Amino acid sequence: MDIQRIAEFEAAMGRRIAALPARLRPFTTEHAALPRALLLTGARGVGKTTFLLHHAKDRKMLYISAENPLLAGESLYDVVKSIFLAGYEGIVVDEIHYVRDWSIHAKAIYDDFPEHSLWISDSSSLVLRTSIADLSRRFLSIRMPLLSFREFLYLEKGELYPVLDPFLQGKSIPLRPTPDLLGEFRAYRALGTRPFYAEGNVEDRLLATLDKTLYADIPFFLPSVTNGNLRLMKAITATLAASKIPRLQVSSLCADWGIGAAKLYQILEVMESVGVLRIIRIENDHKARSIGAKLFFSDPAMYTVLKGDPGTAREALVAACCAEAGWSVEACKDEMAGDFVLSRTRSGFDEGASQRYRIEVGGAKKQRKQADFVIRDDIDFPGTNALPLWTLGMMY
Repeated sequence: MDIQRIAEFEAAMGRRIAALPARLRPFTTEHAALPRALLLTGARGVGKTTFLLHHAKDRKMLYISAENPLLAGESLYDVVKSIFLAGYEGIVVDEIHYVRDWSIHAKAIYDDFPEHSLWISDSSSLVLRTSIADLSRRFLSIRMPLLSFREFLYLEKGELYPVLDPFLQGKSIPLRPTPDLLGEFRAYRALGTRPFYAEGNVEDRLLATLDKTLYADIPFFLPSVTNGNLRLMKAITATLAASKIPRLQVSSLCADWGIGAAKLYQILEVMESVGVLRIIRIENDHKARSIGAKLFFSDPAMYTVLKGDPGTAREALVAACCAEAGWSVEACKDEMAGDFVLSRTRSGFDEGASQRYRIEVGGAKKQRKQADFVIRDDIDFPGTNALPLWTLGMMY
């Protein structure tokens, strides 16, 4: 690659850095030191490019997007080699799956240039599993979650609240709800789960993100996908929006679309990996195929965009807040025992201690049934074994 093309990449990177917002989501700024080899994953629109540019801008690193037509027909290894020979200490390659045989190139770059940094990003958590070369021991993988309510408040108000664990802190939660805060939560849950909400035209952007994920990203991870399969994925999203009972109806889907169960589960797995779906499996069911799982949009804001069922949207928001905060989220076998089972191993001063709770989810007057906690919508303060829904948005 010649000096002129490198200069074009430099100019493009400069324009992107100049367009960075004044406030960055805390997930970006709270990562102080990054490794030599990084794989950043996360759904489209969560801020991966901003994350990478923020950390690269004060270092001798060059950012390139694998979707850039300047890379068409070029060997990634040769491009990166030229960039390193031009004096750069590292390279950032965004949306790496657009590079053919990217993992082979990444492994060779890592091995041949041990003094240089290589940061890559992708929208799918499958990117390492589907790679030809084994990179799992070379690259540190960081997953970027959806924007939390805590981060949303920072972007809106400039005030960064501490991370909360509402299940442990209960009535002693240090943050006092106000009408403004609860109003912000309503705005957040509706359309504020990705940083681009602040740029306006959110509903159209979310729909465009969904379409690009389905029609541009998924075929890379599922090369055998057909036009019929793509129409099926679109139909699944439409069904999710209207469903009051978010369950997998495998036999019906297979019969309606003329595909086998194995192919359907493969499609659902890829849709989950790129951040379209969140599959909640039944507790202690570790089979790859879980017939009774609940199925939600991974991003609860999609229920606003597609005019989805409010009760389903509420459960999807609870599942998203907990899963993105590091909880394992499963569906209760017995619905009288609750909606979800949450479990995780704590870090910090009591590292290794485990937490496990059954939770029920509902409106302001929802009863706890046999669950450990009831998560109530439209309430301000915690009560005895009752937590306001907004507190779950403060967990990361």
